[in-house]
Amino acid sequence: MSKYTTLLFDADGTLLDFNESERQALIKTFQKYHLFFNEDIKELYEKINAELWKQFENGIIDKKTVLYTRFVKLFQKLDIQLDGIAFEDDYQNELGKGAFLLPHTRDVLEHLSKYYDLYIVTNGVSKTQYNRLYKSHIDKYFINIFVSEDIGYQKPMKEYFDYCFARISDFQLKKTLIIGDSLSSDILGGINAGIDTCWIHTAHTNHTTDIIPTYSIRDLRELYDILK
Repeated sequence: MSKYTTLLFDADGTLLDFNESERQALIKTFQKYHLFFNEDIKELYEKINAELWKQFENGIIDKKTVLYTRFVKLFQKLDIQLDGIAFEDDYQNELGKGAFLLPHTRDVLEHLSKYYDLYIVTNGVSKTQYNRLYKSHIDKYFINIFVSEDIGYQKPMKEYFDYCFARISDFQLKKTLIIGDSLSSDILGGINAGIDTCWIHTAHTNHTTDIIPTYSIRDLRELYDILK
């Protein structure tokens, strides 16, 4: 019998293929505005975006600032005279259509949902995340979906997890495991909250921090061994 009863899953990079959703949304939104788009522009956007999300995780800025600053900064760098705020709204609309799953996601969730209580814990934008989970048809596997935008706190903040824990029936710290791809958000958050952690990463991901997960896997199917 497994030592865990409750599994908390991050969404993007863990279950949902955010990279593909992002790529498609960027291409379509740039096309809508008749703007040139290539890999160099994508890399510049990703750098700006990552810096802003890091500030958000650290509680320096709020999510609205992240969303409505990133394209403003990008267009400033590219010397494009365009409303970055309006562009963000159109981008979010396109992003919400991205229902791409990472390998084995559906099969793993189908199996685990028969034996464990599954929850989503995500820092994503509420409307976008709900749309993507619904369109990918994996929302049915989860008892509840906790989105930071609805809560007012975000991973890795302990307050975020306190909110989630208070809304999980028969919650027990020692019987809860969080699974996610971000060391600074999912794994550090789980450590701060006092629960076991499972870091899912690719072969190309470098571990360059002192954040140590309880488990480390490269494929969702490896959860079966952990949960034995």
